[in-house]
Amino acid sequence: MEVIDQGIGRLFTDPDPDKARGFFRGKSRKMTDKLMSLKEAVEKFVHDGEYLAIGGFGANRTPVAACHEIVRQGRKNMGFAGHTSTHDFEILCAGEVFDKLDIAYIIGLEARGLSPCARRYMQSGKVEITEWTNYSLSARLKAAAMGVPFVPTRNVMGTDTFHYSGGKIAKCPFTGKKLMLQPALYPDISVIHVHEADIYGNSRVRGITISDLDLARATKRLIITTERLISNEEIRRDPTLTAIPFYLVDAVCEVPFGAYPGNMPYEYFSDEDHLKEWLNVERNPEEFKEFLKRNIYECKDHAEYIEKNGGIKKMNELRVKEFLIHKEGNNG
Repeated sequence: MEVIDQGIGRLFTDPDPDKARGFFRGKSRKMTDKLMSLKEAVEKFVHDGEYLAIGGFGANRTPVAACHEIVRQGRKNMGFAGHTSTHDFEILCAGEVFDKLDIAYIIGLEARGLSPCARRYMQSGKVEITEWTNYSLSARLKAAAMGVPFVPTRNVMGTDTFHYSGGKIAKCPFTGKKLMLQPALYPDISVIHVHEADIYGNSRVRGITISDLDLARATKRLIITTERLISNEEIRRDPTLTAIPFYLVDAVCEVPFGAYPGNMPYEYFSDEDHLKEWLNVERNPEEFKEFLKRNIYECKDHAEYIEKNGGIKKMNELRVKEFLIHKEGNNG
């Protein structure tokens, strides 16, 4: 293909599918017990300097507990896929976990406003960036899941986003039309939060999945956090419900309310008061340090964090709210 133009951004991961296959060939596909604590999973599979991706969409079904644990364990110098990221990005910025970033959607928490902490970190000069769009990062994960070095799209061309991206524009060999070539993205480690999983990693997801199914197939190592464990017999009763199969998964961690304070569709609504508290306290860096100390560094796990912020009473209230919202939606 004839390359017409290319962006000036750096690729933080290698798009070569054969090199990725070299890794995947050595990955066990045995159906073994992968159950461990989230602390153990992060210790074993998340390393300084690697490239990290997080599942979910916005503040929905985001593995917040895993983000806390990554910060708590002090991971640094990572790459990160800023794809539909909101509260997860806010948390990782607070810990300065990454210093290389593929940007699509960052800093904002949608209608809730912008994160002062994330803005300060992104303006600090500590982070090297390459620009994309949400669709571009989805296409890059799709390419990796397909095992090809790129997929062609018709977005981004003619924009500053393309200029600062790591993509290329080429002439289609069939039509002569210009296409944006989106390079495959193979994360070193990813975390996806699901509704149900067995001890082997077979996972069920309710509601929107965005790019998580491609992410599960693109990433070299995958940690699954789940609201609850179910038996393999239950998985086998209806295998069509299995969105992520066991052979893609490296660790399974049962973390009830693992997306809190975000929303877990059909389980519990987001804690908007606590998300607002995060945004407000971030305005004062010294107060925010104390907030992080209390809510992350001094918590042994996600259960203790929840206990400090309303406990099971709050979670039950959020469950009721989520139920009523879906009930009204079905009646509307």
